[in-house]
Amino acid sequence: MYIPELYKNENQEDIQNFIHQHGFGILVNQTNGKLWATHIPLLLEEKNGKQFLVGHVSKENPQADSFKNNDEILAVFSGAHSYISSSWYDHENVPTWNYLAVHVYGKVAIHSLDETIEALKRLVNKYEATSEKPIRIEDLSKKTMLQARGIVSFEIEITSIEAKKKLSQNRDDKNYQTIISKLENSNDFQAIAIANEMKKNRKNS
Repeated sequence: MYIPELYKNENQEDIQNFIHQHGFGILVNQTNGKLWATHIPLLLEEKNGKQFLVGHVSKENPQADSFKNNDEILAVFSGAHSYISSSWYDHENVPTWNYLAVHVYGKVAIHSLDETIEALKRLVNKYEATSEKPIRIEDLSKKTMLQARGIVSFEIEITSIEAKKKLSQNRDDKNYQTIISKLENSNDFQAIAIANEMKKNRKNS
């Protein structure tokens, strides 16, 4: 990912929180001689001092079979984003787009059936935590759990991470505050989210 120095995010705690909050990623690799992408939830975990992404795909997905021969993989996580009109500035310029994104590179390894069940437990527990009547993998019948044999669970040992925050950091305080105001007055929840990120970013810089 192309990241000008001004937009580079190297705050590891911030990056980890971003992945936890925006865990529905895009998994990209070479499959059958072409680029292939799958949209799936991924968990960021740590063991033995190393970071991993954990997820699963259907056995019917050709990408699952490609893991055996090509372990290089990219996971893309996207956050809030919004159009920025140059009509908001006090000077002539061009429109742009503000956004947050993280790219994670790593090597994928396939789980055993037992590891698959444990990974499913952790995934379900994360997203059921706020449910009124949360389900637990442990409570599902053997018949229902036979469906686990239809997936390929895996972990990605992270080799590098690229994180970008493009939040109008190149604007002076006056124009920066104007952009925030325009975004906050929008009915678009993405625009409002970017406004909030902009306020946090300049406050912390």
